[in-house]
Amino acid sequence: MSEGRPGKRAKSGKVGGEKQNGNKTSPGVDAEVTEVIIGLRGQDGNEVGPPLKVPLSIEPKNLEVLVNKLKLADGGGDGDEDGGGFQPYSFFINEVELTGDLRSHLHKHGNSLENLEVTFKPQAWFKVLPVSRCSATMTGHSESVLSVHFSPDGSNLASGSGDTTVRLWDLNTQTRRHECKGHKNWVLVVSWSPDSTMLASGGMDSLIMLWDPATGKPAGTLRGHKDSITSISWEPAHLRLPSKRFCSSSKDKSIRVWDALTKQCLFSMHSHRQAVTCAKWSGTGLIYSSSRDTNIYVWETERGRLVKQLQGHGHWVNTLALSSEHALSQGPFDHKGKRPEGDAEAMEAAKKKYEEALGGQPERLVSGSDDFTMFLWCPSKSKHHTSRLTGHKNLVNQVRFSPNGQWIASASFDKSVKLWNGHTGVFVCSFFGHVAPVYQVSWSADSRLICSGSKDSTLKVWDLRTKKLRGDLPGHADEVFTVDWCTSGTFVASGGRDHVLKLWRH
Repeated sequence: MSEGRPGKRAKSGKVGGEKQNGNKTSPGVDAEVTEVIIGLRGQDGNEVGPPLKVPLSIEPKNLEVLVNKLKLADGGGDGDEDGGGFQPYSFFINEVELTGDLRSHLHKHGNSLENLEVTFKPQAWFKVLPVSRCSATMTGHSESVLSVHFSPDGSNLASGSGDTTVRLWDLNTQTRRHECKGHKNWVLVVSWSPDSTMLASGGMDSLIMLWDPATGKPAGTLRGHKDSITSISWEPAHLRLPSKRFCSSSKDKSIRVWDALTKQCLFSMHSHRQAVTCAKWSGTGLIYSSSRDTNIYVWETERGRLVKQLQGHGHWVNTLALSSEHALSQGPFDHKGKRPEGDAEAMEAAKKKYEEALGGQPERLVSGSDDFTMFLWCPSKSKHHTSRLTGHKNLVNQVRFSPNGQWIASASFDKSVKLWNGHTGVFVCSFFGHVAPVYQVSWSADSRLICSGSKDSTLKVWDLRTKKLRGDLPGHADEVFTVDWCTSGTFVASGGRDHVLKLWRH
């Protein structure tokens, strides 16, 4: 790698050169430079206030106060849920987060002092504490736990197992509430409706079953697929309440859209040539599907017409994630599990949450593949990927956007978790610590922590601020197949080959 010529003096107003000081040289910003003019810009690209002269010693907490005052003066203050009016922000220069004072950031990353643009992005009002201990080991399943999912209102936990049952768990007593029987083979998928009134499960028996969470009784058996169910995704709450429609994907190469009230298949889509691995119902009303045929298809949801084909991967596409996925799965509920009373008000709350998650940008999609790569897409703009994310040395098993859409976490069989910029796809860092393939990752609701589950029987918690391991969670006796972090941030649930569910908390 070529290196710059030593001894070259930095020009005034530039960063990254060397400043002569007697017989010593010191890299970085010229010592006599103490102030800089910056422009403050929201993630939607709009400037807030005029360019400002600030000291190089300014830190994110000072910029946070400044932005809030400027937005308040413009009449655009966000106002928090308690009426305090102070919105927390994170700050970025050229998509690199500002974590210390401005001088040290410029010194490290070599940005020019001229036309310095600082982008601010809103953060969660609340802070999730990292889980650090196992609060309950819940037994009952007689085979591997393959899927766990917290309800959007945070009051229920569902699990699907190789013992052909679905179980509903009480988070207060941390005991089993209902055992749901009906499947004839492994239960691979459990998925809550956005309004928390219904649970759908899919298995290797090609059946989809609906359950009443209040009684644990079957609410319907949906037949039509001819092979294992690989995913279930509900129509978002801001498009329809009460929740009624959902889509399912299967190894039989098809995607089907169902009416949960009539228990009928509304239509099916059959263009994929191999097993469909994942389907996502987006906030725009479209359905995205991935397949072992290396393609990603985009479908409209009135008649199931194919509207776009996304190509680029060279091997099986295993997983999809949407930038708005957290808001869509949370529906009208806030992080405390509360929702407006009427359906109209709830739909409006869900729509506001969805729009906040987008931040004025189009909805993004990320895909992970057996070709060791990921692709970032903006399907509303183009059928071509916006970025190719490379770095993993083995297949990518799962990808997840952070709740605020700013980051992407990927789990791979190369034993690592990697972090990427959710807007540009630029690689940020790798999290190493697992000694076997990583199966799944889950984000905390405030987008500050990641929990990963691995074949090595452990869970690990990673801190985005420090980019380091925050906590190691041993306890499972075998592989951890599935992980989910509840929307309130209180619990992480995990399940695996040892037949038990574990609840973890701070």
